[in-house]
Amino acid sequence: MIYLKNYINGELIEPLKKQYLENIDPSTGTVFSMIPDSDADDVQLAVNAAKAAEDAWGNMHYEKRAKYIEAIAKGIEARMEEFVAAESLDNGKPLNLARHVDIPRAVSNFRFFATAIQQSSTESHFMEGVGVNYTLRRPIGVVACISPWNLPLYLFSWKIAPALAAGNCVVAKPSEITPYTSYLLSEVCKEVGLPKGVLNIVHGLGQKVGDAISKNIDIKAISFTGGTSTGRTIASIAAPMFKKLSLELGGKNPNIIFADCNFDQMLKTTVRSSFENQGQICLCGSRIFIERPIYEKFKAAFIEKVNALSIGDPSTDVNVGAIVSKPHYEKILSYIELAKQEGGTILTGGESVKPAGRCENGYFIKPTVIEGLAYNCRTNMEEIFGPVVTLTPFDTEEEVLMYANATEYGLAATIWTENLSRAHRMAEKVESGIIWINCWLLRDLRTPFGGMKNSGVGREGGWEALRFFTEAKNVCIRY
Repeated sequence: MIYLKNYINGELIEPLKKQYLENIDPSTGTVFSMIPDSDADDVQLAVNAAKAAEDAWGNMHYEKRAKYIEAIAKGIEARMEEFVAAESLDNGKPLNLARHVDIPRAVSNFRFFATAIQQSSTESHFMEGVGVNYTLRRPIGVVACISPWNLPLYLFSWKIAPALAAGNCVVAKPSEITPYTSYLLSEVCKEVGLPKGVLNIVHGLGQKVGDAISKNIDIKAISFTGGTSTGRTIASIAAPMFKKLSLELGGKNPNIIFADCNFDQMLKTTVRSSFENQGQICLCGSRIFIERPIYEKFKAAFIEKVNALSIGDPSTDVNVGAIVSKPHYEKILSYIELAKQEGGTILTGGESVKPAGRCENGYFIKPTVIEGLAYNCRTNMEEIFGPVVTLTPFDTEEEVLMYANATEYGLAATIWTENLSRAHRMAEKVESGIIWINCWLLRDLRTPFGGMKNSGVGREGGWEALRFFTEAKNVCIRY
């Protein structure tokens, strides 16, 4: 049995109260490791370590900080297959997905911000005949990074890297459902000699560790990715304390397909945008709107492609792996039942799968396609976060805009059309923070990332992340 440890003040240590939680392999339903069941005392220990290190790290020359961050990227690369296997085991995602997406992206996150901090600059504003202003950007001090279970190291590093690059010391909490690669990251940080207290990783439950982070007066900013209800709770605690907040929350993303699209390219990408990572990506297009002239053609071709997806043991060459946990597996199945009650027709899927062999007790759900639902029913309004999509025909731009913007979310949208004017027109009017036209999940790490409405507050990525993790100070000089 593997016992994970917290990473505090440069050391791997047990939780102070020696309590642990079970960590389950979702592909088999069996316990494979134990996770620290940390609490507020462990968080305070981490905060103390971060505070002790903040002046030295914040005042360190940016090139030296960048070298440490680049060393972390190289350390992950050197143990690539170990990280890949751990991510697949912990999350239930196919091994190939972790190998080609999750772990390489984590490496890129560290490498990108190691470079970005060396290109950052201050601003100046000249006042003719009077004087000049310049803006300093200084580290905040001790900040918190809280990440979700769907892309564990990918999103963990997306927060930690810019926070460290900007000169902050970090108290980080990975999801208790998928902590394994964060633990391996701790080992890498020790291997590269990251100064003590600069990064601290505390494992445990959100209601203990997350709550303690939100309430800790010495933590000045929180970057959180996760569910909207959890984000609302964090905001209710942190906002009255005037902490800086970046919240990347839920999504119920529209995929809008016009009849003039490149059909083959659209079809291939839509299968991926519907079911990659078992649909457990906040950017997946779970509501598919198809212009009526190609609705039947799309439906037949889409179902054929979906039925060809292989599902099973994530350690083998499959397209679809396990759902991350039993509670989430049961939640997804309950939404499929709700869709039936709301009048939906299951075109394919809609049931659990029991792969033969070692995964017969795992949490698998067949990719599910549903039609016949009202655009504003619960199935189409609420985030399911699983391998479930709905199909809805539309006739006009105005109609599909109403459908697309009907939810409380506004994270991402995909638009398929060869009409340039329509593409720009729709991109302007769809209420989403990220718009992909004739593509999906094509990412540029320099661009702002985040959502509107209940999908979050603030933006991550590029300069946006570095701005969030710094405080601006204007200096005005009169001649």
